[in-house]
Amino acid sequence: MSDQLLLALKAGFLVLLFLFVWRVVRISARDLAGPVAAAPPKRASTKGEARATTVAAAPRLVVLSSPVFPPATVVRLERDIVLGRADDCDVVLEGDGYASSRHSAVVARGSDRVLRDLGSTNGTHVGGRALSGEHMLLPGEVVRVGETEFRYEA
Repeated sequence: MSDQLLLALKAGFLVLLFLFVWRVVRISARDLAGPVAAAPPKRASTKGEARATTVAAAPRLVVLSSPVFPPATVVRLERDIVLGRADDCDVVLEGDGYASSRHSAVVARGSDRVLRDLGSTNGTHVGGRALSGEHMLLPGEVVRVGETEFRYEA
């Protein structure tokens, strides 16, 4: 082999090694940052104050950050949904390299919503913690699927 080919292979290996270390540091820093804080609950009205009537909003996931969707994109949870990169998923995360083909599911149980990991490679996280089994979602919780972060609103 020529010396130039060996030098090019060494340079390519160093570039790949640098990219790998950079990616690990980036993911670790994001995990250490912790979840985004939810807005404080609104104060209940007292006697003498006008009471506003509001229609209960349907449960939904709101995108906080994603390589696929713009922030504030809403995913309605009116029925069971599957999130992942596969074309047959309800929420397709095609551009998210850390999402599995069938990553996780949100299952409707009456007015509650339950989050399940579907055996994904990188796991599903709730509030910065890896999900094991099922988790009943609470308003304000931050859910991470791959590199996409959602806030659950009921």
